[in-house]
Amino acid sequence: MAAQTPNYELSGKLVQYLDLHLTLPIMEYLQERGLYNEDDILRAKLALLEKTNMVDFAMDIYKGLNGVEDVPREMKDRRTQVVSRLRQLQADVDPIIKCLQNRHVVEKFRQDKSFNLQFLQEEFQIGAEHVEALYQYARFQFNCGNYSLAAELLQSYRTLCTNSERNMSALWGKLAAEILMHEAVNIQEAREDVFKLKEAIDNQTFAAPLAQLQQRCWLLHWSLYVFWNHENGRNDIIDLYLSPAYTSAIQINAPHLLRYVAVAVVINKKKQRSVLKELIRAIQQESYEYSDPVTQFLECVFVHYDFDGAQQKLKECEAVLDNDFFLAAYKDEFIENARLFIFETYCRIHQSISISLLAERLGMDQEQAEKWIANLILNAKLNAKIDSKSGTVVMGTQSQSAHEQLIEKAKMLSVRTYVLANTVVGPTSKVAAP
Repeated sequence: MAAQTPNYELSGKLVQYLDLHLTLPIMEYLQERGLYNEDDILRAKLALLEKTNMVDFAMDIYKGLNGVEDVPREMKDRRTQVVSRLRQLQADVDPIIKCLQNRHVVEKFRQDKSFNLQFLQEEFQIGAEHVEALYQYARFQFNCGNYSLAAELLQSYRTLCTNSERNMSALWGKLAAEILMHEAVNIQEAREDVFKLKEAIDNQTFAAPLAQLQQRCWLLHWSLYVFWNHENGRNDIIDLYLSPAYTSAIQINAPHLLRYVAVAVVINKKKQRSVLKELIRAIQQESYEYSDPVTQFLECVFVHYDFDGAQQKLKECEAVLDNDFFLAAYKDEFIENARLFIFETYCRIHQSISISLLAERLGMDQEQAEKWIANLILNAKLNAKIDSKSGTVVMGTQSQSAHEQLIEKAKMLSVRTYVLANTVVGPTSKVAAP
């Protein structure tokens, strides 16, 4: 697909680390934004759906793309195969499904999965083949787009599976299903599963380093769906992405993810000061591999102190964020906090600042800038005041004058001298006392 405008759109990089189903929401967003040719998007979706069991959806896209009411014979045959396979799997899995739907049976399950398997075998003649059928049925339902059922089946499978690799595969599938259900309760469960996967990946003592690196990259990309839709997500992104092992994964395989860390840091007022230096260092180290207006903005402000450049990059950031599936909803919050970064950094350098110049730096007219600065001084309790007559912001107006500082230091010196004298004289007087 050929983009109409570049706009630093990242879908081509992101989809390399995503499940096929997870790419569909991104394609839908790109289609809505009109970033790519409509027919190209439809062809890409059709090519993707042909690798899944979502045959009805694929048929609808084919009809729309080609302006016809019928589909090729092979698509109809594919649908027949999917229905036939579904019926076969339903028959294979029916015995274990009935057991798992029995509340009294599930109540007898323990943490020991071997016990659960033995219990099912002795009481209901449910064997390993039924457990395997449950996994295959869950995967099939996921491929059909029945995400809710797939998540439920995979959770049941994980209570019985004794194979660590297969259990981890089921957890990946469950996470994908929860993401695609687009409900708040599932996002909370998905967040828990992200950290379960992190623990499992990090605890693979004997795993090949390359495989572990790949899994970390997958987790970083999949977690974008979770963290940008969870109330604590901006903290989670900073904590996960800037932890040493995952920062290394970003630097080795996925420097484009620095955009998401940068936005999370800019809009996270509680953590930004403690992690900003670390983020800037990572951005500088990877600038030869990846750079966009978001990362360039931070370099302009905190590395080069180039406020004209920062203003230009901030304008470019609006288009970048608008075209980003994960970040579009955070555009206004990012712009507001980015302006605050410019203001604070500029004020550290200058004692008296022209409001008209600040307005230019912030991309506002003078009246907007004056109101914005006034609100900032009031709400953030900045040590500054606006001089409307001269049209300036004067910093440090609440600090003491040189004369007041000298008097205060003299007072402190007098007190310290008194305390020191008592410390020296005190013990002597005690010895001399009769």
